[in-house]
Amino acid sequence: MKRYACSLLLSIFCLAVCRPACSQQPNLVIFLADDAGWGDYSQSGNLQISTPNIDSIAQQGVSMDRFYVCPVCAPTRAEFLTGRYHPRGGVRGVSTGQERLDIDENTISDAFQAAGYATGAFGKWHNGSQWPYHPMARGFDEYFGHTSGHWGEYFDAPLEHNGRMIRTEGYIVDVCTDRAIDFIDRNKDQPFLCYVPFSTPHSPWTVPEEYWKRFKDLSIQQTATDAKAELDDHTRCALAMVENQDMNVGRVLEKLRDHGIDDNTIVVYFSDNGPNSHRWTGGMKGRKGSTDEGGVRSVCYIRWPGKLPREHTVTQISGAIDLLPTLTALAGVDRVGEKPLDGRDLTSLLMQRNLDSAQREAFLTHQQFSTWGGKVSVRTQTHRLDHQGKLFDMVADPGQTKPINDQRPTLATELAESVKSWRHEMFGKPAVVRGAKNDRNAVDQRPIPVGYREFPITMLPARDGDPSGSVQRSSRAPNCSYFVDWTSEQDAMVWLLDVHTAGRYEVAMDYTCKLADVGATIELSFQDARLSGKVTPGWDPPLYTHQDTLPRPPAESQMKEFRTLALGQMDLPAGVGPLTLRATDIPGDSVMDVRRITLTLLP
Repeated sequence: MKRYACSLLLSIFCLAVCRPACSQQPNLVIFLADDAGWGDYSQSGNLQISTPNIDSIAQQGVSMDRFYVCPVCAPTRAEFLTGRYHPRGGVRGVSTGQERLDIDENTISDAFQAAGYATGAFGKWHNGSQWPYHPMARGFDEYFGHTSGHWGEYFDAPLEHNGRMIRTEGYIVDVCTDRAIDFIDRNKDQPFLCYVPFSTPHSPWTVPEEYWKRFKDLSIQQTATDAKAELDDHTRCALAMVENQDMNVGRVLEKLRDHGIDDNTIVVYFSDNGPNSHRWTGGMKGRKGSTDEGGVRSVCYIRWPGKLPREHTVTQISGAIDLLPTLTALAGVDRVGEKPLDGRDLTSLLMQRNLDSAQREAFLTHQQFSTWGGKVSVRTQTHRLDHQGKLFDMVADPGQTKPINDQRPTLATELAESVKSWRHEMFGKPAVVRGAKNDRNAVDQRPIPVGYREFPITMLPARDGDPSGSVQRSSRAPNCSYFVDWTSEQDAMVWLLDVHTAGRYEVAMDYTCKLADVGATIELSFQDARLSGKVTPGWDPPLYTHQDTLPRPPAESQMKEFRTLALGQMDLPAGVGPLTLRATDIPGDSVMDVRRITLTLLP
């Protein structure tokens, strides 16, 4: 009996010890940098920065040597989430609703959630804010961060937690990483997907002082390809932000080790586009927003100890679009959805398996397309045809300095035809944008959904509304802007809504108002419904001037503390129509500044 008891205890002990490594499905941690270029890491050869934690993912796993993303943020995120080219899912821009991923698209998180994984996202989402575009409608059990793109507050930021805004304390990357670590702590005994899309090194140029001190006097030795366009302080701040990010990656990796689950956790790190300023990229042409090599090449490191080889480099071209089929295959998780994928399963390349002839041919003939602002470029294993139709040999001329159309006319013609075919397939239907053609800030004509019982709070930020009359945004970049210059009864702000559930809604708005202008009467209308109220009390806080490490670019709003005005309750009918905010009486010089309206469906 004793021998049996000891044997039983030994079996239980072995199961407990081995469970994370051999019986559970693997966990998944995905880090996504915002605006970090290929050259922003010591692993890439940058001698001006130290990123040991990010580098360790490559050193203990696989590095995708020619990994491509989109020229800007939201399209890359859509392609990562779906494994499909971003225009297929309705993502045509980065703000004013153009960043929204169509609700009939399925995501990587849908697949892991359906497989029983705990799923959480902590950071910048950038593929839709309102339900069912919200991350918690796209396969994530919980969400913490900012659903828009660019965010104007990096210290003590107002951030969203599962649909409600809260004021945080600390630096935004540290705060979101804290939440990701808490998620891992709570789910360490079951399979989980933890998505950490960082907000940096996207501007504003803001970083904790301890990191800035290490870089503020740095002599820039490795310069941008276009060295004359480089602003040294922007480079210094970007590198400082990446070092802070590296520290936070290290915190997560340490937490995996502490829980004894690092061997059974797939860790991925990549960025969403090229660098957001002119800085070192190893001689590549282009930066963020460009379809050239420097604008779309990213690092991508994948680690799974015991399963993937160490220090292995994949030389075949690949991209964010390949991550969904690859990661679901690695984890043994079934994909959700039936729409055809554009991405490929790269597990054979990651695991150094011998490829059959069909696989070899597929990888040799594969092409990566990049598009932004009407420009399309195509990359093969050895060549790039840029958006002007110039062909470059990327092996002999990685800086794209000498077109070779005259030397390879047949290849140039073939790639031009492939771009034409791809463009027709992606954009054969008219773009879903209201306003001037190619206007990246025109408000998307898809109405904003409102009124879902499972997610009763709908936030309507200024970026998603249309100003008219004298009203304008506080900056050219809409994502973290607010409406200003509301001075006339002819002025208005309009949000195109699709009210899903008729019912009574609590209405509130975040505002500021000069003390001398208190008392304006405002009216909110939707179809036949009306709600009016007074703007009071006055609330006129100063603009934040203490947060930024470097002066904020003119295109980005200086932020301030907004106050919530409870306007009352309003009965909204179901259906599509404009929600219009106007003033009917203005006793002062202006009405107020408006950051957002919040509608809450009451029980």
